[in-house]
Amino acid sequence: MDERVPVTILRNFLFYNAFYGVSAVLVLLSVIAALFGHRALRRVVSLWSDWHRWCVETLLDVKVVFEGAVPLEPVLYAIKHESYFEAIDTPHVFGTPSVFAKRELFDIPGWGRSARRYGLIPVARDKGAKALRAMIALAREKAGEGRPLVIFPEGTRVAHGQEPELQAGFAGLYKLLGLPVVPIAVDSGPLYHRGLKRSGTITYRIGERIPAGLTREEAERRVHRAINALNHPEQITAGERPLSA
Repeated sequence: MDERVPVTILRNFLFYNAFYGVSAVLVLLSVIAALFGHRALRRVVSLWSDWHRWCVETLLDVKVVFEGAVPLEPVLYAIKHESYFEAIDTPHVFGTPSVFAKRELFDIPGWGRSARRYGLIPVARDKGAKALRAMIALAREKAGEGRPLVIFPEGTRVAHGQEPELQAGFAGLYKLLGLPVVPIAVDSGPLYHRGLKRSGTITYRIGERIPAGLTREEAERRVHRAINALNHPEQITAGERPLSA
């Protein structure tokens, strides 16, 4: 047996018990906090994301680094999605982001109501023009509040190394919002498995800002290339430097 396996099992035991045990309490607390307004709810969500990051770094021994700086402003962040790590990590990285999430998640009792009050944006695929207009209006409202918008344009988690086409709705969202896009690659997949999680380094690579007003094809091409940059180590933008998160 690999001598590292017992250590990995122990780290996972500590992680799963610590993170999910506290999460159960915080989910209940978030439902209560939602009754007292947005500020209280956002503090609970930030605490949950910060707790997750602490558990990942301390209990799993995972180092998280950034190549480039995250410009915290109301732009559209398009992020590679390899695991739940980056989804849970978004409040830690972006402060109080408004994340585009599957409409079905908002039907979960308690959680769905808290998600709406926090400012998550339901994506109602194939629900027609009315649902699209409502989604765009809500996204513009959140951007107007100065909140970053976050989307996982592949639509679901993909294994590290896979490069599926972006969901068809991304280009339409880009055109209708009229916001710049900051693409971000992340390579959490090899470490943050559904089962045993491994120690190592997770990297966020911040891509070059993509201006509003490009053709759909050009915007999609640039985003697709940038979020998959960590699949190709030679693609490093000049001037990038590692930063601790």
